Amino acid sequence: MSAEEIANAFVQHYYRTLDTGVDALAGLFSPQSMMTFEGQQHQGTESILAKLKSVGQVSHDIKSTDVQPSINSSAIVIFVTGIIKIGTYNPN
Repeated sequence: MSAEEIANAFVQHYYRTLDTGVDALAGLFSPQSMMTFEGQQHQGTESILAKLKSVGQVSHDIKSTDVQPSINSSAIVIFVTGIIKIGTYNPN
């Protein structure tokens, strides 16, 4: 599979799972994983999942996915743009 195919498959899986069952994302994070959300850092699986759950029900409409090589030959960098709907609020 190409880097683009891997990235697209990952993005579809990640956002579909995020929209339907955050707990199922646990296997994608490690104790070293870091997520910054509105200026606050959350490290590790439990902290990241707790933050994602605290946001409430979300849905994503992916508009574009761009893939870049990483300095680590076994990694890629994925940039995703789109629309996030949180609960009944839609920032459009």
